[in-house]
Amino acid sequence: MSGSTLEGVITFRAASPADPDAHELIVEYFAERASGFPGEYRPVLPGPDAFRAPDGVLLLIEHTDDDDATADRGLIGCGAIRRIADGPMGARFEVKHVYTRPAARGLGAGRLLMDELERQARAWGARELVLDTHHTLEAAAALYARTGFAPIEPYNDNPNATRWYGKTLD
Repeated sequence: MSGSTLEGVITFRAASPADPDAHELIVEYFAERASGFPGEYRPVLPGPDAFRAPDGVLLLIEHTDDDDATADRGLIGCGAIRRIADGPMGARFEVKHVYTRPAARGLGAGRLLMDELERQARAWGARELVLDTHHTLEAAAALYARTGFAPIEPYNDNPNATRWYGKTLD
């Protein structure tokens, strides 16, 4: 993609983790994480029913640009939410597998994805969003801060996480 913003149309498509496109993106995400992870990275591939409505959704980000047939387009990322045990505010959803391909980074796709995941969680009655990440993912931490997440106490025992974030939904 050229330029500093996404030009064209961004759409979101719900998919099962077993969908070939979703599987490809999740495997890419895990491979990238493993390559820069200090120590042993222990990913767990989500099962085919891991993100099923109304308790979750896995979204694929697709980019189309009708004006330029040569522009990079197609699948540019993914992200998911899933309902977990209620928190102090009530219904709690966890953000998972937020990933944009390198060519799409810095163009706003991650922000659009986070907004869409939050919109869907709200539609299902979420009162809180949480996520875990690793301190080496500074760009991800910046995205989470820009979308209203703040540090919280750990809510799980993910061995790959060193930071936990939350966001109360009004």
